[in-house]
This record gives sequence, C-alpha cells and structure tokens, in this order.
Amino acid sequence: MPLPIKKYLAERLSAFYSAVINAKAQMLLSQIKNKANVFIHDSFELGDTNFINVNGDIKKLCINENFTWRRSCNIYLHNDASLTINRNVFLNNYCSINCLGNIEIGENTIFGEGVKIYDHNHLYSKAGELKVERDKFKIGKVVIGKNCWIGSNVIILNNVSIGDNVIIGANCLINKSIPANCIVKSKTELIIE
Repeated sequence: MPLPIKKYLAERLSAFYSAVINAKAQMLLSQIKNKANVFIHDSFELGDTNFINVNGDIKKLCINENFTWRRSCNIYLHNDASLTINRNVFLNNYCSINCLGNIEIGENTIFGEGVKIYDHNHLYSKAGELKVERDKFKIGKVVIGKNCWIGSNVIILNNVSIGDNVIIGANCLINKSIPANCIVKSKTELIIE
C-alpha cells in the first residue's frame, strides 16, 4: 500500500477512535451530572484520558468554573463522600484524588504532575499477626487552601489541612497540617561519589 494511503487511513482511524472516546466521555459525564448532589460547571471538560468514578450515593460533588486538568487524571468518590474543587484549579498530568470522606480544594490552586490525595487509610490491627483490611477504612478529611502550588509527585494523606498561599516542593509526603503562607520542601541530599 502506498505511503499516502497508509497515512490517510491512519489519520481516519485516529479521528474515529477520538470520536468514540469523546462520545463515551460525554455519556459518562452526563450520567454523573444527573446524580443527586452534583454540580459541575459548564466549562468543565472530561477529556479523553481522564476519569471520574462516582461509586454510590455521594454527599456532594462540586466542580466550579475554570477547573482544568491535563492527561491521565483520576477522581474517585465513594458512597457518602464530599468533594469540592473551587474555581481556577489546575491538575497536571497523572494526578489522582481519592475521596471517601471530604476533600476541599481552594480556588487558584495548581498541582504538578503525579500529585495524589487520600482522605482515608485502610484499617489494620496488630493483635499478634498484622492484618490490613481491604474494604474497611479510617475516613478523614483533606482541606487545601487558596492560591497553593502543590509540586510534582506530592502525596497528601488524610486529616491534613493546608493553609492559603502554600508552596509544597516536589516529592513531599504531607502527613500533618501546614499553616498559611509557608514553603514546604523535603530535606534530601544528592550524594555523588
């Protein structure tokens, strides 16, 4: 087959694939918008590689105007969960928000690539043999203030409150609350031998 025909067929197949993915995304978004306690601003676009999973009856899902996300981001809400994303929030590639309790993200907050937010932990017991529960959780809350910059590969754990105007450097594990107007970075050293 001549190269121009191969190129034409590849372009047509790619356009068809994109149309199917887009139609599926729009159908999913329509289903989510029809659930109780859901407000998603008209400016929101799901995209062809992002995913929202709403499992059960949630307390609230609110995505305000000008929320944007790049590729391969995931939002998961479990039964009775509440997620509020205020206006002008940006998620870079590969971010993940896992909400079983309550997560609030303040306006004008931006996330670097690979940020993960968890408002829960698996329950475990250590009576004799350590046992981690697969389907039982200690559910908490995560609050992120306004005008924050969360750097790439940051992990934010449950029961954390981050104040307004906070910068968190790349690769930090956030397991305690941070007051407003702070810069947080992990203490690491490069050793070159």
